[in-house]
Amino acid sequence: MRRLSTVAEMTLRELIRRRGVLALLLLLPMGFYLVRRDEAVGQSVRSLFLGIGWAVSTAALFATSANRAIEPRLRMAGYHSHHLYLGRMLGLWTLGGLLAAPFLGLIMVDTTGVRLGAVTLAMACCVAVAAPFGMLIGELLPRELEGTLLLLTAVALQMTIDPATTTARLTPFWSSREIGTYAVDRTSQDYLERGLAHGVAMTLLLVAAVAVTSTWRLRRRGHLRQVQTG
Repeated sequence: MRRLSTVAEMTLRELIRRRGVLALLLLLPMGFYLVRRDEAVGQSVRSLFLGIGWAVSTAALFATSANRAIEPRLRMAGYHSHHLYLGRMLGLWTLGGLLAAPFLGLIMVDTTGVRLGAVTLAMACCVAVAAPFGMLIGELLPRELEGTLLLLTAVALQMTIDPATTTARLTPFWSSREIGTYAVDRTSQDYLERGLAHGVAMTLLLVAAVAVTSTWRLRRRGHLRQVQTG
């Protein structure tokens, strides 16, 4: 547990010391919210969820790329692969919670008639899914430009696709749209249950995918091969 907390702390410090990055991470969800604010409460809140998801995913993508340089030293110091990806994920989840908290306060003072408990759950699902989603893209696409474009594509599809279709359920942040509908439109509890089930399943699936890809990549590192001398 100590090694997980150490990697999580390193991840947080690396991101927090970049104040410009933090400002952009806050501006991104705010922009999503303000653009739709004059249309309808439901549109603005659901857009805010996507903004939070994209911000945390982007932070996870850049954290994964940045930590590649220090991973060999940590491995040589006795850290296993699960210490690295789980610790980084823990740090990103913490960052996501800190990022989402002020926006929850914004909804409390700027909107009326919404189910705040459900809004909190939707934000939690966004953060839970976004961290491993961004990390997985960082593992599969080492170049940050390609990873950022893929994130942009995923968010664009999430915003345009009909949430009632089967295809929409394959998108990472479908859970937030379902829970958001329950929170804003006060629909039946089925929306909440479907959203929570999707969020949990998607999080577990992405965490498993990160575990496989990260472990495979780290085991292929040259510093893990024993050097034989003649």
